[in-house]
Amino acid sequence: MKYALVTGSSRGIGRAVALKLAQDGFPVIVNCLSNIDAAASLVAEIDAAGGKAELLQFDVSDPEAIEAALESWAQAHPEDYVDILVNNAGIRRDNLMIFMQNDEWHSVLDTTLNGFFYLTRRLLKDMLTHRHGRVINISSLSGLKGLPGQVNYSAAKAALIGATRALSQEVAQRKVTVNAVCPGFIESDMTAGLDRDELKKLVPMRRFGRADEVADLVAFLASDSAAYITGQAISINGGLY
Repeated sequence: MKYALVTGSSRGIGRAVALKLAQDGFPVIVNCLSNIDAAASLVAEIDAAGGKAELLQFDVSDPEAIEAALESWAQAHPEDYVDILVNNAGIRRDNLMIFMQNDEWHSVLDTTLNGFFYLTRRLLKDMLTHRHGRVINISSLSGLKGLPGQVNYSAAKAALIGATRALSQEVAQRKVTVNAVCPGFIESDMTAGLDRDELKKLVPMRRFGRADEVADLVAFLASDSAAYITGQAISINGGLY
C-alpha cells in the first residue's frame, strides 16, 4: 500500500494537506513533534470520515529520531511504503539579523532544511525501487523574495527551492517527481501574530489564502495528473510577488 507522510500535520497547512490526501484515498501518516492531542484528533477525524490515518511522532530535525520512527513503522508495514512525502514542518523565529541569536538561526534551518534532507534521503530508496514517488516541499513567498525580519526563514525556504530543483533531476528517470509549493500569506497559526489588515493591502486579491487552497495544489502535485511536472516552485499567493 502506498502511504502519504505529511510532516508537521497537526495544524495549519499540514493538517489541511493530510485531510485532502485522505479524502483523495491515500492512507496518511500524520506527523507532529509535540502537539499530540491535535495530531490524534486529526487521525480520528480522518478515520471517522472513512479514511485511513495513523500518528507517527518524531522530530524532523533529529536524524536518529527519524530513523527510529520509520524503522518501527516499516516493521509494522512490511508490504507498504511512503509514496508521497510532504515536507511541511517548519518554524518561524523572526528577528532582525543584527539582533538574531545563533539558536534562532539554527533552529529554523534545522527544521525546514535539515528536516527535508534527513527525511527525504531516508524515504527515497523505496520510491526509486518502486519507480514511483512524489516529494512535495512546502516553501514560501519568503523563499522567493525574502522578507525583512526573516533572514533565517527566507534562507531556509530559498534553499529548499534550490534543493527541489537539484533533486528533481537526480530522480526523474525513476518517475519520482520533486516540486515546491510557495504559499504567500495564508490564514494559519504561522501568520497569527502578523498585522493581517495591513498585509492584505499588499495582496492584489486583498485577502489571505486558506490552508485548504494550498492543500488542493499539493494534492494535484501528488496525483497522476501531475506526473510530468517536476523541479518546479509553484506560487500560491493571491498575486503577491
